[in-house]
Amino acid sequence: MTRADAFFESIRDRNVAFIGLGVSHADMVKLFVRKGIRVSVLDKRTEEELGKTAADLKMLGVTFVAGRDYLKNLEQYDVVFRTPGMKYYLPELQKARENGVVVTSEMEMFFDLCPCRIFGVTGSDGKTTSTTLIAEMLGAQGRRVHLGGNIGRALMPIIDEIQSDDVAVVELSSFQLISMRRSPDVALITNIAPNHLDMHKDMQEYIDAKKNLIWHQNAFSKTVLNLDNEITRSIAPEVRGQCYFFSRREPVRYGAFLGEDGYLYMADKKGVHKLFSREDIRLPGIHNVENYLGAITAVWGSVDAENIHRVAKEFAGVEHRIEFVRETGGVKWYNDSIATSPTRMIAGLNSFQQKLIVIAGGYDKKIPFAPMVPSVLEHVKTLILMGKTADAIEQAVTGDPNYRHGKPKILRAENMEDAVGKAHKTAAEGDVVMLCPACASFDMYRNFELRGRHYKQIVESLPEQQ
Repeated sequence: MTRADAFFESIRDRNVAFIGLGVSHADMVKLFVRKGIRVSVLDKRTEEELGKTAADLKMLGVTFVAGRDYLKNLEQYDVVFRTPGMKYYLPELQKARENGVVVTSEMEMFFDLCPCRIFGVTGSDGKTTSTTLIAEMLGAQGRRVHLGGNIGRALMPIIDEIQSDDVAVVELSSFQLISMRRSPDVALITNIAPNHLDMHKDMQEYIDAKKNLIWHQNAFSKTVLNLDNEITRSIAPEVRGQCYFFSRREPVRYGAFLGEDGYLYMADKKGVHKLFSREDIRLPGIHNVENYLGAITAVWGSVDAENIHRVAKEFAGVEHRIEFVRETGGVKWYNDSIATSPTRMIAGLNSFQQKLIVIAGGYDKKIPFAPMVPSVLEHVKTLILMGKTADAIEQAVTGDPNYRHGKPKILRAENMEDAVGKAHKTAAEGDVVMLCPACASFDMYRNFELRGRHYKQIVESLPEQQ
């Protein structure tokens, strides 16, 4: 009997509830129903708003509590799965815990029951690309890889399919990590900078959530930290297993680094290994060199150098991360919808040598925009602002002592169609237009993926000529 089998057997007579009917929970509910467990779904949307998914689950015998009071009586359940986007310290969840309810999450359960080795990645920026690179490298080595977490699909619903000699590669957000009590076998923290301060009590809680990636490791585990980031560098004394660093600024004793000659190197107990030139990396930008350094360090010892190099030359990138959309009338259009913070905008802007036309703005995560202003002044010639944060971004830019009127030119847009239309009208042959919001999407879209796809749809519909 597997650990998963034993778990489902142990809760067969329990009353289980799932908060929020997202894609991952819909699959989880079906799994639990198949295991013969009583399941309820709690969602603030009505059953009519939930549509066919809710109707299909009701046919399976699932009970629904929908509408405004969906969290009113959590004490009646034995086990509650919270959605990752829900604040961990929500009063209703706190009260449920105090009354003996087990409050957990899909990812916590997966870590408890996963039969194979886990590579876990977190960070404020670069975690999606880094996670994907690790999966690509392990796949190139011939391993059967399960990619999920905050990227791809939920992994708990396929727990029965995962074998002990497989490998799981998971991206983990601070929302997922805040309640984790297990850590991966290999942990990579790409960097830590202010983010999601609308959801966390303060910056320290956000940092501590990220640290949960490593706090529960053992002596045989591996931790990879960014030497160039002050916060991640300071975490090193808390590492319980092997500690590796990566750096694009200086050599490291154990880990990957960028040499002065432009080559990537890996240092381990056997010495320093020269890998390949940064020019071989297909993805643009120095931040992607950093992503490779972290991913290389994570997989070193599990993936041959030749396969790492092959991925560097062939991997074309992650959707929504400086993704080339099309060229029309000599204007190139890029989608960087995943840039949901000021630091991600900085990375996106620094990926180009020329000045850009940038569409920015969105939901307010209570992060200051001042740190990105120098990059905006240096790399942007036209800034098109939309969404809730438009005023705050414009004030940050125009209030900077180095700002000169019209440099950049600042335009306002009502929505994405208006923003792309203004960019299309403004752009001339040789220009680059990029959606690089520096903000989350929740004021207009359910997630950054939908925002990026809508942007691409509008750009694809533009006429061939200006």
